[in-house]
Amino acid sequence: MIVVVGIGADGMSGLPEASKAELGRATVIYGSRRQLDLLDESVTASRRAWPSPLVSALRSMLDGVDGDVHVVASGDPLLHGIGSTLIRVHGADTVVVLPHVSSVTLACSRVGWAVQDTEIISLVTNPPHTAVRRGGQAIVLSRDGSTPAELARLLTDTDRGDSELTILEQLGGPKELRRSSTAREWVARPPADVDDLNVMAVRYLPDERRFGSLPDGLFAHDGQITKQAIRAATLAALAPRPGEMLWDVGAGSGSVSIEWCLSGPGCRAIAFERDEERRARITANVRAFGVRVEATFDAPETFGFTPPPDVIFVGGGVSQPGLMDACWDKLVPGGRLVANAVTVESEAVLAQWYSRVGGELRRFQHHHGDAVGAFTGWRAAMPVTQWSVTKPRTT
Repeated sequence: MIVVVGIGADGMSGLPEASKAELGRATVIYGSRRQLDLLDESVTASRRAWPSPLVSALRSMLDGVDGDVHVVASGDPLLHGIGSTLIRVHGADTVVVLPHVSSVTLACSRVGWAVQDTEIISLVTNPPHTAVRRGGQAIVLSRDGSTPAELARLLTDTDRGDSELTILEQLGGPKELRRSSTAREWVARPPADVDDLNVMAVRYLPDERRFGSLPDGLFAHDGQITKQAIRAATLAALAPRPGEMLWDVGAGSGSVSIEWCLSGPGCRAIAFERDEERRARITANVRAFGVRVEATFDAPETFGFTPPPDVIFVGGGVSQPGLMDACWDKLVPGGRLVANAVTVESEAVLAQWYSRVGGELRRFQHHHGDAVGAFTGWRAAMPVTQWSVTKPRTT
């Protein structure tokens, strides 16, 4: 059995009796060096700092051990912590967790926020831009002492410089420290002595959250963008599910990839775009929305170097020889594919695929009001043909 004991910055003095008793009977305790140093002389077990690589050590930690193995971890080990990883590796029946008060709960208590109204974002392993938001509030778990300055700079660069940052260091310990400023102020005067053990309480300002399909003007683009109305129909056909990976082929501005990632927890995307300037715009849009999208080079040449997709969207290049075949080959059985076409040539390709493998074929046409002299008339947008299909699980 693996017993995971959560501990705070106040060390042994803050532990409940059950946690102290577990550590007292332990014979082997794993943890980071910082966490192991929080244990006092009442703990006589052999202390083993986590080696690198960590995952292989987790798989073998029970080998040759007679009895239970103990792990000491920060706060609540099931909140972006080692407890969840151990359960994935060894199973829930093998792991017991004794949680401490989490840093998220402590941080919310310091700033007076309700936990259920607060997003939790971890930058321990994720890149800093994934903590950028267009409104709301979040507790952000830092990687180290440099993380607050990195996030403040990103918020300022993406027009969120008025966002309120409260940096909480050594939460719950005798050296607890709180500092508050706006992101813009933090960038202008970044402290050089931020403790590596810190979390951030961020209120994102201005609050410009939008739900549903986003206006085209929120994206940097050169006109090569799936327009808002068609994007809404496209996302409905793509049908995002939590944790799925999208390949956005011929991504243009990356608008479909970004809305895909915003639609559900854990959704990720790879945007394939051959034009270098457009790839730069995709990267800028990704940073502004704080989503997990990787912009890469030509399709299908780079297909073999990227994680496999659950869903593929082809927004450009449908008539490129071999592209649809390559997409179909890479799509997993049960995966979904959606392709949009605006030219006769691309439409013909989709019609052929529809005849071969089935699916659904739709055509969208919309008009918008525009000035006709002193009056208003209707101007038609280009019609869009859309093919959507689910790849059979058996052939």
